[in-house]
Amino acid sequence: MTVSFTPNLLGPRVDERLAAFLDGWRAPVTDQDVVAAYRLLIDFILTGGKRVRPQLCYWGWRGAGGEDCEEIISAAASLELCHAGLLIHDDIMDGSELRRGRSTVHRSLAHLHAGPGAEAFGQAGGILLGTLSLAWSDALLSSCGVEPARLRAAHHLFDAMRAEVISGQYLDILSQLRTGASVEQALTTIRYKTAKYTVERPLQIGGALAGGTPELLASYSAFGLPLGEAFQLRDDVLGTFGSSEETGKSALDDLRDGKQTVLFAQAVERATPAQLAYLRTWHGNPELAEEHAAEMRQILLDTGAIDRVESMIEERAGQAVEALDAAPIMPEARVALTALTAQLAHRDS
Repeated sequence: MTVSFTPNLLGPRVDERLAAFLDGWRAPVTDQDVVAAYRLLIDFILTGGKRVRPQLCYWGWRGAGGEDCEEIISAAASLELCHAGLLIHDDIMDGSELRRGRSTVHRSLAHLHAGPGAEAFGQAGGILLGTLSLAWSDALLSSCGVEPARLRAAHHLFDAMRAEVISGQYLDILSQLRTGASVEQALTTIRYKTAKYTVERPLQIGGALAGGTPELLASYSAFGLPLGEAFQLRDDVLGTFGSSEETGKSALDDLRDGKQTVLFAQAVERATPAQLAYLRTWHGNPELAEEHAAEMRQILLDTGAIDRVESMIEERAGQAVEALDAAPIMPEARVALTALTAQLAHRDS
């Protein structure tokens, strides 16, 4: 039997569920500025985004034998609320101006109020709105309607996922104070900040909700970790070499913020003294402009760092496919996850 797969047909269903859920969580006070903030948050949640984590949660459920139903759509949608909250906080920590091709939430809040306190207000308001989205994710998952014992097992994984991604984010901001992060240190950061949070745990949450066996959940880990690393390595490449029109983010952010990416660590290991001096001067320099970024990109090319990272992406995508081939999952989920592997590892935005 041949099972076909069409990318992201789940997106509209997730969006519909999110819209219905959020309609019941309007501002509890009538103050027009509070109402405007809620509207801004809901617009951010519902507009843009690839819905990667909900898709993986859904196929984790289907891989464990779960049937298509509204309960899993609700559970999957809860991960998008978690993601939205973390993105808002991440943008504040990075001082980012753009997300999904528009002003970040904290910048949008700052634009609502003129005066010298607008920037501080935007950051504080963004922290609150991000936290609100995280609270909503808990509420939606807890009310998804799955049998209580399975929901408890899934919630344990959800709690672990949040602890892991926060730890990974903490490693990320620490790395900006610690110069000279090795490739292995950078990989540890992305394993916790992205790989587990983006792929491994959403799959396992879906599997646990469907009553998946420990063997199945272990196979999701063997598949999810290398794919999650490939996803973040691709993100690092796009964050430096992609255009803001394609990615929805500034191509200067990672360089200007001094992100200790695997790509940068590979360049440092291979750079000549002159190249290393240039990288050290401008990586993490708030005065970095496009001319400096262009020279840094050339160094990443000349040192072979970009080629090495592309090889790492291919290696990890291959490992993921091998793990998936050996996984005890339903055939339709295998087809879908194989297609998603190619999409996540080789995307251009």
